[in-house]
Order: sequence, then structure tokens, then C-alpha cells
Amino acid sequence: MAIELSDELIELGQRSWDEIQAGALTVDTAAAVQAAITEHAKATEQDRGKVEAALKKRVRHPEA
Repeated sequence: MAIELSDELIELGQRSWDEIQAGALTVDTAAAVQAAITEHAKATEQDRGKVEAALKKRVRHPEA
């Protein structure tokens, strides 16, 4: 079964990745992404680790 990601989660993940790439990731952004991943996983009854991995893949390797 494919992991479902919301548009909001993808946007937050992209913002985090942009900050990482710029060397400017803030604690607030990192915490927000982690909280959003956990909340999304619970709300959709998906494995949290798989949601995080799918988000990273989607944001960091969109061509895959």
C-alpha cells in the first residue's frame, strides 16, 4: 500500500529541506516537521517511520 502524504505535509517537508540545503534549518522548523509527521501518521493510521521515509523521498528525490 502506498503511503499517503498531504499537500500541507509535503510543503512543510519542502520548507525543511530548503532550509537544510541553505544551512539554515531552525529548531522550530525541524520540530514542526516531526510533529506533523507524527500527527499525519496517527490520523491516517500509517506507520510513522514509513511516512517520514516517504516524505523525505518525495521532497529530496522527486524524480524517483
